[in-house]
Amino acid sequence: MKALCLSLCTAALVCAVPAFAAVTITSPANGATVTSPFNLTATASPCSSQPVTATGYSFDASTTTTFIYSASVAAQVSASAGVHVLHVKSWGNQGASCVTDVTITVSSAPSGASTSPTNVTVTSPTNGASVTSPFSLSASGTQCSSQPISAMGYSLDNSTSTTFFNGGSMAASVNAATGAHTLHVKSWGNQGAGCDTDVTITVTSSVVSGPTIPSNAVAVKAIQNLTTWQAAFDAGTGGTASSSGVMNLVTAPAVSGSARQYITTYSNYGGERYSTRIVTDQVASNFVFDTNIYLASPINDIANIEMDINQVMSNGQTVIFGFQCDGWSRSWDYTANLGTPTSPNDQWIHSNQTCNPQAWATNTWHHVQVSYSRDNSGNVDYKSVWLDGVQQNLNVTTNSAFALGWAPTILTNFQVDGMTALPGTATIYLDNLTLYRW
Repeated sequence: MKALCLSLCTAALVCAVPAFAAVTITSPANGATVTSPFNLTATASPCSSQPVTATGYSFDASTTTTFIYSASVAAQVSASAGVHVLHVKSWGNQGASCVTDVTITVSSAPSGASTSPTNVTVTSPTNGASVTSPFSLSASGTQCSSQPISAMGYSLDNSTSTTFFNGGSMAASVNAATGAHTLHVKSWGNQGAGCDTDVTITVTSSVVSGPTIPSNAVAVKAIQNLTTWQAAFDAGTGGTASSSGVMNLVTAPAVSGSARQYITTYSNYGGERYSTRIVTDQVASNFVFDTNIYLASPINDIANIEMDINQVMSNGQTVIFGFQCDGWSRSWDYTANLGTPTSPNDQWIHSNQTCNPQAWATNTWHHVQVSYSRDNSGNVDYKSVWLDGVQQNLNVTTNSAFALGWAPTILTNFQVDGMTALPGTATIYLDNLTLYRW
């Protein structure tokens, strides 16, 4: 019976076997009174001597468990008012299951952050400010109702959608329609207390900022809708790494009405590469990569977001315009060939401009634009990148030509890399994917 149980556990993660481990719950504390939603943080040690591959939680006698495919939990949890037993669970890689219970009381306070005392300071925007969209939000604090702050977030007006950040600070680029708004800057204590600092702003206009595109540029639009997309594991992410990817066209979330959804599963820091051929053009030497990107929460397992254009030149060599937001170095990176086209040494180079996908606001659209050009020898001038209309200048030149023997083409790669040795999953959407060339 034990062997059968282990087999079933491996498949479904629902079978209970003897457990010899503890799930350490940082928040909420046993016996705590909290408001809904409250902040749940927990870490699992090996379960019955088995490495933990998943955690999760449920309430009372409910058979519904929320799964998180990592050895830690950081979530905003909603619950009805009253006394509850919160079951925080973990599963080993051979089917063992472990659980730690805490008893909590959910108060009848309104859902979301309350107006409890807090020392959160909103640096930007200031109360009563007139701003353009997107605007920069910067806030930090240490206490909410005498509890250390463990998470922060924001919402606009009466929206029920809150963007969350772990820790006691946040910096985000926020989009809002023209007009008057109330910006709710929220914080949660490590025992579940909720606080709210409100800022009244007026959005005067939406600034459209980005690269200058000449009138003779040729645009290929809606690349996300092409039927030739393929997914493949990037073997360059490591010998023990693995990944898989699933793609779909969806109508929501979407800007244009049709976005491509990428669901990437990875382990041991694996990366999944999605690619499609765009067009054949061996002459164009100036490019702007332009797209909208949506990161579905949670994003704590995402290491890198890579956006490439590869072009075969008239001499048969391939120029790799490699570009990524690097969560390890927290910088924008670009590709360089430090060898020769026939004896290449492909390297990622960290620029002096910052980028960290962990800092991108979740469940909202971000606008990314990258401009670069090349000469006939494959020397690439990486010029600038715009994230939500904010320009960051790179102004670096490096060779990025490779003798790969490819047939003439221009193609794009979109890649997602994991930030954990444990299994992780990320869901990302692309819309309005456009390549300008001249």
